[in-house]
Amino acid sequence: MKSDPHAPDGFFESEAAGLRWLSCAGGARIARVLSVSPGRIELERVGTTRPTADAARRFGASLARTHDAGAAAFGAPPDGWGGPGFIGRRPQAYAHEESWGAFYARDRVLPFVDIAVAAGNLDSDEAELVRRACLPIAAGDFDDDEPPARIHGDLWAGNVLFSAEGVVLIDPAAHGGHRETDLAMLALFGTPHLDEILEGYRRQHPLRSGWRDRMPLHQLHPLAVHAAGHGRAYGVELVRAARAVLAAAGETGDVGGRA
Repeated sequence: MKSDPHAPDGFFESEAAGLRWLSCAGGARIARVLSVSPGRIELERVGTTRPTADAARRFGASLARTHDAGAAAFGAPPDGWGGPGFIGRRPQAYAHEESWGAFYARDRVLPFVDIAVAAGNLDSDEAELVRRACLPIAAGDFDDDEPPARIHGDLWAGNVLFSAEGVVLIDPAAHGGHRETDLAMLALFGTPHLDEILEGYRRQHPLRSGWRDRMPLHQLHPLAVHAAGHGRAYGVELVRAARAVLAAAGETGDVGGRA
């Protein structure tokens, strides 16, 4: 049970909507919502155990099935949810875009840049480089024929619980996105048996050629979120990812910022 009488309006209700939407996909196992009300949510208890390669492979396949359940659009909220969205405690917008890049740049990367500057984790030159990297993204240079996927949206290792019954997911920022974004976040934060997860995933739904090279693109969002509130090191990594995106777009990633 989690409670916070000062939680923003819709905070726990948004979490519950995301959990239920992901659960309806019939793929990855999702922590069951027992009750939710303003300032409070109660979930099933998940007993954790040692991660295994077999559980990781099975989770990878089930995550692909969750993604394949789809969403109404890029940026779409969980079905039936009309309230606010969050990642952690930070608000983030929903959208209804046909272009993944337009949504991703505008609503998942750029909103956190000024916050990171104010926190002292990016300087002005570095922030401008990240904004430059968002230009080809927003223009659709990295769009493909992938339909909107039903993604967890905050899939770092701490939200992936290995239990006796297999992996259970918690704490989503669920929305319609690109399936590679969830995989890139798993890679960013050191998930156990990542190679087995990816193998299970690819057997269920193969990934497009070059997906590993696109990881920095899909890591811009979690790095921007962390640069906004978790220290200078994330600002450094955000700049590195932005440089990689600019290089993939055929541009230079020169910046006059600090080390």
